[in-house]
Amino acid sequence: MALPDLELPQRKVSWVASPAVGKRWRAVGMRRLSFEERTAGGLGADGASYRAIGSKEIAALRGAWEGSSRLMTDGKPMPLSSFDQFLFGKGEHWELYGKLGAHPVGRPASSVPEKGVVFGVWAPNATSVQVIGDFNRWTGDLATLQPVGSTGIWWGIVPEARRGDRYKYRIQAPNGQVLDKADPMAFSSELPPGTASIVEGLQPFTWQDEEWLERRRERQGLDRPLSIYEVHLGSWQQESGRPSGWLDYPTLAERLVAYCLEMGFTHLELLPISEHPFTGSWGYQTTGYYSPTSRYGTPQQFKQFVDHCHRHGIGVLIDWVPAHFPRDGHGLRQFDGTALYEHEDPRQGEHPDWGTLIFNYGRNEVCNFLIANALYWMEQFHIDGLRVDAVASMLYLDYSRRQGEWIPNRYGGRENLEAIAFLKKLNSVIAARHPGVLTIAEESTAWPGVTRPVDEGGLGFGLKWNMGWMNDTLSYFRKDPIHRRFHHDSLTFSMMYHHSERFLLPFSHDEVVHGKGTLLAQMPGDRWQKFANLRLLLAYQWTHPGKKLLFMGNELAGWNEWSESRPLEWDLLQWAPHRGIQRLVCDLNRLLVEYPQLSRGDYDPRGFEWVDCSDRQESLVSYLRRADEAGEPLLVVCNFTPVVRHRKVPVPRPGVYRELLNTDSEYYGGSNVGNSTSGLAQATGGNGQAMLDLTVPPLAALVFQWRSNLPELGEGQEATAASNSSAASGTVMADRSRVSPEAT
Repeated sequence: MALPDLELPQRKVSWVASPAVGKRWRAVGMRRLSFEERTAGGLGADGASYRAIGSKEIAALRGAWEGSSRLMTDGKPMPLSSFDQFLFGKGEHWELYGKLGAHPVGRPASSVPEKGVVFGVWAPNATSVQVIGDFNRWTGDLATLQPVGSTGIWWGIVPEARRGDRYKYRIQAPNGQVLDKADPMAFSSELPPGTASIVEGLQPFTWQDEEWLERRRERQGLDRPLSIYEVHLGSWQQESGRPSGWLDYPTLAERLVAYCLEMGFTHLELLPISEHPFTGSWGYQTTGYYSPTSRYGTPQQFKQFVDHCHRHGIGVLIDWVPAHFPRDGHGLRQFDGTALYEHEDPRQGEHPDWGTLIFNYGRNEVCNFLIANALYWMEQFHIDGLRVDAVASMLYLDYSRRQGEWIPNRYGGRENLEAIAFLKKLNSVIAARHPGVLTIAEESTAWPGVTRPVDEGGLGFGLKWNMGWMNDTLSYFRKDPIHRRFHHDSLTFSMMYHHSERFLLPFSHDEVVHGKGTLLAQMPGDRWQKFANLRLLLAYQWTHPGKKLLFMGNELAGWNEWSESRPLEWDLLQWAPHRGIQRLVCDLNRLLVEYPQLSRGDYDPRGFEWVDCSDRQESLVSYLRRADEAGEPLLVVCNFTPVVRHRKVPVPRPGVYRELLNTDSEYYGGSNVGNSTSGLAQATGGNGQAMLDLTVPPLAALVFQWRSNLPELGEGQEATAASNSSAASGTVMADRSRVSPEAT
């Protein structure tokens, strides 16, 4: 296809056509737009979307258009054009994975036979690059790649290679050293301990999740319920007879989706599923950024997993690690014999805590590699969001370093300016190409504006993990209740800063490893108090403003600390206290979905109001959650001591209040202290204020909803109503159908 109007007069700005935002970019024409078209934001009269380009980009297009209008033609990557080279050098080739890596020639699953494999790799300091693999007995004979201009890319076709072959790049470094490296852009990798890449290509897949994608932006809106079940795929369940006991992607899809639907979770968050050599790293030391781990199956099977989740209304988030990478010899370290992806100086390039290497965000090509990878998961696998790992370590040059072990930025400060620019660009590109996809920052400091839009000076993340809330809350709960009155501020401080960011409340895998014990084991007291504390902790999390995340197994109240090498303790569900915790999590999720008061106002100051946060002596708090200013709020009352309390709690209006949830219900394993399903609030004083007379169970949370106006009562009826309000009973949520042990 010829590019129209290539001989434009030299102007400062022209316009190039492309499809709508969110689809694969390809130039389909270039021309000057009319004033009306320009003021319409680049929407041409011909229906195409246009973006402005400068004279340098016009020059790059000249002579480079023919054969480069599409990244792929009948499954065959086209040769790298000057325009591809221009975009890569600029660090903005967002579909770089369509050019580099290994791409079989010919159309998969068709009558067109494969005629070899196209290989492309970035190794700018190499003196030669060969492809070695099953197709040439790992010798490199007749498989030498050629450099592409001054890009540092080596490219070529190996006719003997086929889909499914294992391969590596044999790279000769400037010092003469020969390195055998896995492909940084391999789409499939050998099962560890093997380290080879596997020829896979970008295979087509028939997606059936159109309805989910059309509504994703709405479903993942800030005013919608978001309850995330964090999962390590290799240890959620295991079966004998499988390698290491791991379930495959199709089996996981069937079981995990069914479980999430039963439990009421809206999303799955997967610990990193990109290929990693060391299983004990849980995926956080990645070598194959573009390879879904082969531990559980093929890339096509992982697409089936995501598609199955979407067709049943479950979103899929993945943990993504752009902060560092491991030192494995087949990986990115010294990839072409030089510090290519990392910094040369260990004060910038080595992470002292994890023994890993830090990406050099000052290189356009490295940033391009990472941003294209983020987009790859969204465009090839329909991933709904990224939880970006270790953001704090990216933001600070002195992160975990002593004086003299780090290099200040050009202004003499500790901020990593290149990493900041990278994160802003990452979030900007994702927001433009995939509106509604979530980016979530694991950021543990007080860095300002993590979730503020980029054009307002922020980093542009959608959500931020509230590590302060998590640490303060667990610290408070670990204390014996008799001492909690001295630490009351740890419980209430979070609302002092809650509206500075859009926070997510995490009880993640990090809270149940490295000797910390399970959440249940961290609770103080005897066995009964441990379970009661855990029920209270979970109810406090679900009713506190912010989105929710719970690591797998916490809903089972396990005793053994999590390990990637063994499955969860599903057998615990034969005992009532453990079933009670699981039932409670199920009901908390249903409460979250059915009552918008618990989600719609998460980031609106009007969505939360303290009723009483100052009763430190008896460790009681009460608060209101609202969906909007005019709507009826929910009342939440929490008792953090093992003593039954009797309280008159102020409420917005008189009437009948229904107890929606009581964590001390016997259905959840509690002592069944509480109120009838309809407590009574009566107006007192001359200002119309109402007080709700409550019995607050020990180590428990109550949730109430106003139901109706108070009827006229006679003297005898008032006494009867008062006695009913302190009668033990179940709760509204406890009347629902439950998850049975068989469902697990």
